[in-house]
Amino acid sequence: MSDERLDLPQGTLDLLILKTVALRSENGWAISKRIRQLSADALQVRQGSLYPALHRLEHRGMIKARWGKSENNRRARFYQITAAGRRHLDRETGQWQRLTVAVAQVLEATSS
Repeated sequence: MSDERLDLPQGTLDLLILKTVALRSENGWAISKRIRQLSADALQVRQGSLYPALHRLEHRGMIKARWGKSENNRRARFYQITAAGRRHLDRETGQWQRLTVAVAQVLEATSS
C-alpha cells in the first residue's frame, strides 16, 4: 500500500468498527490500532471520529460496552458486537461488496 492515507466514505467507519469488535472485544484505542493494522496503515481513525461513532453504535444497540483493564493496566471501556450489530454487519458487508464490484466494473470499463 502507498504511504497515502485514505479518507473513509461516510458510513464506512461504523462498518469497520463493527467488523473489528466482531472479531474480539476491544477498547477504543485498540479498535483504532486494529483498523490501521488490518488496512496496512492506509486507514487511520482519529479519536474525534472514533468515539462519537462508538457512542452512536452503542445508542443504536449495535455494540455494548463494559469496563475493564487495557493493555497498559488502565481502566477502559471494551466494546463487543450485539446480535443486532452482527445482523447489521452481515447486511452492510453484502451491500459493500456489491457496491465495490459495481464501482470496479465502471472504473475498468473500456471505451467501445
